[in-house]
Amino acid sequence: MNNCCISDPIVPPVLRTFSYHYRQKLGHGVGKIPLGLGQPCPNRLLHGGCIFCRPAGFTPSYLRGTDDIAQQLAAGKEHLLRGRFIKYFAYLQQETCTAVPVEKLLYILQMLLAGGDCVGLILSTRPDYVVDELLWPLADLVRESGKECLFELGLQSVHERSLKLLNRNHGFIDFHNAALRIQAAGCFELGAHLIFGIPGESREDMLVSLRTVCAMGITHLKLHHLQVLRETALATLYEEGQINLFTKEEYLDFLLRALPVIPAGVTIHRLWATAHPDLLLAPKWNCLAGKLSEELRKKMTEQGVWQGQSATAAA
Repeated sequence: MNNCCISDPIVPPVLRTFSYHYRQKLGHGVGKIPLGLGQPCPNRLLHGGCIFCRPAGFTPSYLRGTDDIAQQLAAGKEHLLRGRFIKYFAYLQQETCTAVPVEKLLYILQMLLAGGDCVGLILSTRPDYVVDELLWPLADLVRESGKECLFELGLQSVHERSLKLLNRNHGFIDFHNAALRIQAAGCFELGAHLIFGIPGESREDMLVSLRTVCAMGITHLKLHHLQVLRETALATLYEEGQINLFTKEEYLDFLLRALPVIPAGVTIHRLWATAHPDLLLAPKWNCLAGKLSEELRKKMTEQGVWQGQSATAAA
């Protein structure tokens, strides 16, 4: 799925977006350049993959698997940064980047960190593919570079029944253990990716997932509603009438319950995602990201809702 960030800065404490956070921290905006290492996801190779996953759904149009990293960076600067940003995160978004052999991966990451306009790394990966043989040498590289490194772990849900349904082939314990080891290295940021609307989960189940990962000290979050892409196992379930999806109004209303749970210091990279219209089967909201952001902010203002509100009330 292509990333769809809420990118316009919002004065805290309403919402700590990726854009706002880094403008405050670095004094300027930064972009993300998605990169691929050509390593297929092990879960897809070994077990058929997650039922919602279709690689084309989260691959930028400019990204070609045959291009080397330098070519991908150049294409990303041209197609994504477009003069809006000079600085960027090297975002290893494709597949499961940490499944790449450690020595090869460390070489690539060191090269990326050496880029003058690169402010850091974002490694998007599975929690069961984070090994100490990578963490400790990478921690040394990150400290030497003086830059950032965020591990963004795809969890989706803390509920074992949901992980089984999604064919994730890892458990919450894998996320828990990976998170502790990442935090123990002392120099990494930690993020979690959750999907709301997984079949069989109630609104409260989704909030339990959110509360659980927030209680573990994460610093970043990526959230989105369940989307059905064509030619996936999830599409078959949807076509058989086994899945109920969020309407736009339902999802925005759910976010009004979810956002107060998220600590004010956590940076939100994404609250929804959009797939290419040719790939997206459902739900089709026919609403641009900017309009969604506008509607959410309006509802937050009208209802007096802000990120971290629950924690503030508890204090």
